Amino acid sequence: MDSRKIVLLVGALFVAGITAFFARTLIAGSAAPEAAAMGQPVAAVPMGPEVLVATRALPIGTILDATALKFQPWPKELVDGAYYLRTGTDLSKLQGTVVRSAITAGQPVTKGALVSPGDRGFLAAALGPGMRAVTVSVSSQAAVAGFVFPGDRIDLVLTQTVNGGGDGQPLKVSETIMRNVRVLATDQRTDNVAGEDGKTRVSTFSTVTLEATPKMAEQVAVARTIGELSLSLRALADNSSELEEAIASGAVKVPDGDPKAEKAMMVRIASQPQTGGTTYATGADVSRFQRSSVPAKASGPSDGTSSMTSGVAPAGGGTAPVIQGPVVRVARGNTVTVVPVGGKN
Repeated sequence: MDSRKIVLLVGALFVAGITAFFARTLIAGSAAPEAAAMGQPVAAVPMGPEVLVATRALPIGTILDATALKFQPWPKELVDGAYYLRTGTDLSKLQGTVVRSAITAGQPVTKGALVSPGDRGFLAAALGPGMRAVTVSVSSQAAVAGFVFPGDRIDLVLTQTVNGGGDGQPLKVSETIMRNVRVLATDQRTDNVAGEDGKTRVSTFSTVTLEATPKMAEQVAVARTIGELSLSLRALADNSSELEEAIASGAVKVPDGDPKAEKAMMVRIASQPQTGGTTYATGADVSRFQRSSVPAKASGPSDGTSSMTSGVAPAGGGTAPVIQGPVVRVARGNTVTVVPVGGKN
């Protein structure tokens, strides 16, 4: 190899080694300076007294309970004279009041937004738009022994005795005629009575006021004359399960890509009473000695498949007695027609 090329190659390797050494020293020895950002000091907002706020969204007509309200510190400059302050406010007395104007979660509750029991227009404020209040009489057994309180959701069950039939024995039947009905009041109380220990006191009642649509109010008025009405307390999880069934069956359309519209739809369906698609149980469902339907009522003799009608000929002649032979009974609904299939005259 040419000696000149060897010298140039060695020189290049030497320069490269020196460059790499200085580059490594520069990187290791010069750490990046930390940026010390000087933020503006945040002035503390002076907090005022504790005010009453909503723990969740409270639409119009909501009957307040102990979990709907709480006290929370509020900025002193924003405290309004219409707010409920912790000083001078008995939270237990606000239970059972009704929301007259919608309150969002975390918003202070104003005195004009609530209507107390006994105030004018209280029951009208508790009703949702287009709804009616209807009162039914119930016994202590039919009212879940007093464990139904204003604001609960119930199913309305009608129990009746259907008379008629070939043997005259009545049919006993119970039918769920309405579901997800909101209780507005028990007797004349719209709040939950608390005992000395602060727990809700259970008491029996003889009447219950329900929130219903105008058509449902008519149906309740008729049902009171048919038989006995009883209440069936609903679980809180029933609304979500029924909503899932309605969505799966296609009865309810879920808005696409709009979370607010979807939430509003779920709230609306959860608070809507329902009729139709009723379930029922007859006496045969609980006892083998009861029937499951009303038998047809015969219009002819009922002591066999054939009968004989005899008569005595009048003195001096006359028509001979008619002898009726085998017959066939044709049932059309509750009407039975007897058709002779043979006989002698």
